[in-house]
Amino acid sequence: MDLHALTTLGQATVYPDTHDAGLLQPIPRRLAREALGLAGDGAAPLPFIGVDLWTHYELSWLEPGGKPVVAVGEIRVPADSPALIESKSLKLYFNSLNFTRFATPADFTALVEGELSQAAGAPVTLTLLPADAPLRFGGLPGRCLDDLPLSIEDRREPDPGLLRCDPSRIVDETWHSHLLRSNCPVTDQPDWGSVVVRCHGPRIDPDSLLAYLVSFRRHADFHEQCVERIFLDLQALTGAALLTVHARYTRRGGLDINPFRSTAEELAGSWRTVRQ
Repeated sequence: MDLHALTTLGQATVYPDTHDAGLLQPIPRRLAREALGLAGDGAAPLPFIGVDLWTHYELSWLEPGGKPVVAVGEIRVPADSPALIESKSLKLYFNSLNFTRFATPADFTALVEGELSQAAGAPVTLTLLPADAPLRFGGLPGRCLDDLPLSIEDRREPDPGLLRCDPSRIVDETWHSHLLRSNCPVTDQPDWGSVVVRCHGPRIDPDSLLAYLVSFRRHADFHEQCVERIFLDLQALTGAALLTVHARYTRRGGLDINPFRSTAEELAGSWRTVRQ
């Protein structure tokens, strides 16, 4: 897919200060999902449920008298929406609201939810948090993989052949790693994240899981597609009754993107580390 034609990433950009929903750039999810072997036309059900949780740290608009308001926004885009919204276009869109007056925060929320939902093709929600909301740092669930010894050759693409599991051992285990790195498919800038994997099924060998996650370091794809690739590779390996993959990426340009994919679970909380 020609992502350069679909986005303003890597291009010189004028930052508007007048509200403009036309700045939002939807990217059809089918473009990446077809490459992962998923039906791109929506005819077949997805093998997961989930959501893309965005945190926007630079929300601002004006009160009726012209006084600025600042807030943090948590945006939830359903994983089964026809389109994701390109991150730079989302930032430009929110910047275009910086000088728009709203009678109440609820009016701001209603406008944004309506326009983001139209762009994504499914209901999108926005939750506003005050700028002085207490930080909610906490440890990631499960055991950390990062202290395991690892010797691995440099790879250009993720290698599911590194993964191993023990079909004779059915377990319910959760692992996490902070060593996830991938690259933007348009600008080639690095994207850094932490990832949590929960599997109720054949035990995944932790050394092999760490090696597999590290093999993403040169891979070029959006956050959402990286998480879906991890999910599908682990599902193909284990056939697990319950499989969940949740990545929390570091922010760029005031935004972070945190995809959550699962066979059955819903995203209950919003864990974060000091990197986020």
